[in-house]
Amino acid sequence: MVSPINPLLKEPLPEKDATEGIERPLALLKHIPEDPLPLIELANHSIVSARQFTREQIVQLSRVAAKHEAVPAQTRRPLVGKILISAFYEPSTRTRLSFESAWHRLGGDIMSITDPATTGIAKGESLSDVAEMLNNYGDLVVLRESHNDAIYEMLKTLRIPIVNAGNGTDEHPTQALADIYTLFKWRPELMSEIVPEEQRVTIGIIGMPSRMRTVRSLLYLLSLFPQSFKEVIIVCNEENVFAENQRENLEVTGLKLRVVTELNKELPNLDVVYINSIAWVGDSYEELGKEFQLDANSPLKKGAIIMHPLARGEELATELDDTPHNWYFAQARSAVYIRMALLTCLVQHNW
Repeated sequence: MVSPINPLLKEPLPEKDATEGIERPLALLKHIPEDPLPLIELANHSIVSARQFTREQIVQLSRVAAKHEAVPAQTRRPLVGKILISAFYEPSTRTRLSFESAWHRLGGDIMSITDPATTGIAKGESLSDVAEMLNNYGDLVVLRESHNDAIYEMLKTLRIPIVNAGNGTDEHPTQALADIYTLFKWRPELMSEIVPEEQRVTIGIIGMPSRMRTVRSLLYLLSLFPQSFKEVIIVCNEENVFAENQRENLEVTGLKLRVVTELNKELPNLDVVYINSIAWVGDSYEELGKEFQLDANSPLKKGAIIMHPLARGEELATELDDTPHNWYFAQARSAVYIRMALLTCLVQHNW
């Protein structure tokens, strides 16, 4: 019996969403003058925390990412002959593949480790010993580990750069880079040193800064641009929303923070809604704030965008995928280009 042809195969491929075109990265590119000097300082450095970046580095990294995205034909292949060691000891789809895609697009080769059981770690080998061996095998390591201290243990003996791709509940700095690059593509004026009051935006973050690495790292980067945000509203109904001194360190930069426990009451005033519900703890994860959900009936502000680091659960309904609010797929796309920008800076020594 011949199987019927799936009717979806008879339909033309869907047109690209506006967030996938070159217009937005081009607008960002034109908004910021090129200045490679801040990026030279990143050469041969490891990236463990979002706190390592300066405002100028974030702006210029975003500019380089926009150039890769808007004018791919001009992308050089500076990493030919360079080897990336992609070590993901925790499940990952977008982060691992976007790092590997970025490295490939820059001309490099990749060695992947996706299961610590296949390494000397399974025999009790220390991470510092593993790092000593990796010095001989590649030019840069990207590590995802579910334990906060793992990357610091490897730093003891590494002589090649390492990039933190998520360490437990601590940080996820390159996800924050993708997040803020997405915001700047949406509104390039937010990168300006002076942002008029009427151009500033209100961002709502549904999550727990003390436990969620994506939220923690994003807040660090937002604090470099306090003049761009009217207010950052944290939506959370858990105790210990902030870690010790976390809120104080953010507010001293000028970032205006407010914590609320009701989502729908705030939604009509939010220009950006950043939602997440997963926090990694040890070898598993916990869901926090999963009662906060967005769907077609949510009272979203007209023109507001939704961001999510993905993977998502019930907190973000798929019925929002085909609406102008959807910027979470653009966010995942942005990750490739911002990681291309960062990797080039870390490995290349000649600008």
